[in-house]
Amino acid sequence: MGDISLEPVTAANWRDCAALTVHPDQRRFVADVAYYLCMCHYGDTWNPFAVVRDGTVVGFVIWGVDDDGSRWIGGLVVDARHQRQGVGREVVRRLRERLIAEPGTPNVALSYQPANTAARGLYLSLGFVETGETEDDEVVARWAPQV
Repeated sequence: MGDISLEPVTAANWRDCAALTVHPDQRRFVADVAYYLCMCHYGDTWNPFAVVRDGTVVGFVIWGVDDDGSRWIGGLVVDARHQRQGVGREVVRRLRERLIAEPGTPNVALSYQPANTAARGLYLSLGFVETGETEDDEVVARWAPQV
């Protein structure tokens, strides 16, 4: 696998982000990237990153800050052609490390639908712990550094 980078979404790459697609059976778990881009542009919570590998946009992810200072990871989309290559794992790992390094960050959180067993397995394997909280119809998991 080539090197993965998290890059700002710009006028030069937003169309590549919007063109990302997942496998048909995953569509019930994620929105289209265009929806996430609108959330970022018109809302005040979420910030987007293009996931780039070897100069090609292969994924997309958003992050935000909650009222309690928690950093959230959301909207993770890895293009169907680039799945099962460690891209999602590397994105979550890198973004988690970047976000937890921000002063005053108690933890990094994310959420997923209970039926999304692939996402659950990935997040739990990266040390996220289900908290019993829910966000809409999704399970919340949080990661905090070991003290």
